[in-house]
Amino acid sequence: MNVAVFSTKAYDREFLSAANEAAGHELVFLESRLTPETCRLADGFPAVCAFVNDQLDASVLLPLSREGVQLIALRSAGFNHVDLPAAEQLGMTVARVPAYSPHGVAEHTVALMLALNRKIPRAYNRVRDGNFSLDGLLGFDFKGRTVGVIGTGKIGAAVAKIMAGFDCRVLAYDVARNPDVEALGGRYVTTDELFSQSDIVTLHCPLVPATYHIINEESLARMKRGVMLINTSRGALLDTRAAVRALKSGKVGYLGLDVYEEEAGLFFEDLSTRVIQDDVFSRMLTFPNVIITGHQAFFTRNALEAIARETLENISAFERQQRPPGLITAELVRA
Repeated sequence: MNVAVFSTKAYDREFLSAANEAAGHELVFLESRLTPETCRLADGFPAVCAFVNDQLDASVLLPLSREGVQLIALRSAGFNHVDLPAAEQLGMTVARVPAYSPHGVAEHTVALMLALNRKIPRAYNRVRDGNFSLDGLLGFDFKGRTVGVIGTGKIGAAVAKIMAGFDCRVLAYDVARNPDVEALGGRYVTTDELFSQSDIVTLHCPLVPATYHIINEESLARMKRGVMLINTSRGALLDTRAAVRALKSGKVGYLGLDVYEEEAGLFFEDLSTRVIQDDVFSRMLTFPNVIITGHQAFFTRNALEAIARETLENISAFERQQRPPGLITAELVRA
């Protein structure tokens, strides 16, 4: 099957090409993001392969459908950037890779926690400058702290397991309980209880209408003063402007982000010679208690191999007129 692969980086080409040796599809790699302006590049392709910051709303899906695209193969677990009802109405199949490397994302989440707590970036830069003072580097023991995990699928459960290994108390919130989390000693509570009791709050839920800005002015007000807040899931789970105000007031003592609600056009690009025009993002970079990474939590060799393999499995199944393993439908958004 001929596939237009959008938002291609060198690593996408490497891992997809390796996985495609067995699958035998015709992959055309395009550096451009998928937008209304670039969707004509998919003219004549029955399938497009898209990433997290590609635009897949009705303004893109309609011309793609007219150009003959029948399959949207996502190289991601998240699908909040896809207008699934529009895709369904157009008769387009959408498939994702739901669980390519939960441990990689979980480990990056905990790395952000540790780096924020022990001031690793600041300590590293000091030592390089010959400054061995410990002033301003004071941290705290994780042992005995309460960690609130919002979303306890594979990634959230892996984070809960790691934090239980640090001898933390784990509180959890999800629409469905995960027995693996309960087996660790994790206790499911309401969001009110989780927010009010947690020293660390970490987000691992999908972005759907019910979770949009789940961390907002009101929920932040219910948290402990000095709380550590981590988001490695989807940027729009967090009201960024509310978080900035909470950082300024001291309500949020630590903020670790691997995602940002306005990251499209920022992340995955080298903008080191340009002035970043996003004032909210630039403001966050000025805080000494904020660490932001550029959507790299997933970025392990294990994950890229799994993403490539599962993406091609979805494409192959569709070509054989079978149900793709990662098929998603509009019901997932309405759930």
